[in-house]
Amino acid sequence: MKIRPLYDRVIILPEGEENVTSSGIVLPSTAQERPEKGTVVAVGDGDDFDGNRKEMKVKVGDKVIFNKYAGVELKIEDKTHIIMREIDIIGVEE
Repeated sequence: MKIRPLYDRVIILPEGEENVTSSGIVLPSTAQERPEKGTVVAVGDGDDFDGNRKEMKVKVGDKVIFNKYAGVELKIEDKTHIIMREIDIIGVEE
């Protein structure tokens, strides 16, 4: 399945979190925190709500940091992705 985000939305593939604590305890997926970093895999055309298209500040391949509970999780090709508005991205790793 291929999804093209609309307007100012981006699709992010979150980084996999380590599921073993430093003391060797394995954490089940239900006990793990939601990731706050990931890679942009698709971007929309930009915000067009007021009739003026605004250029997106992120591009495909950018490593980004985002608000912990931003966006909506969805499965694409058996991997969990997050689709969110660009404004929920806090920064880009350089």
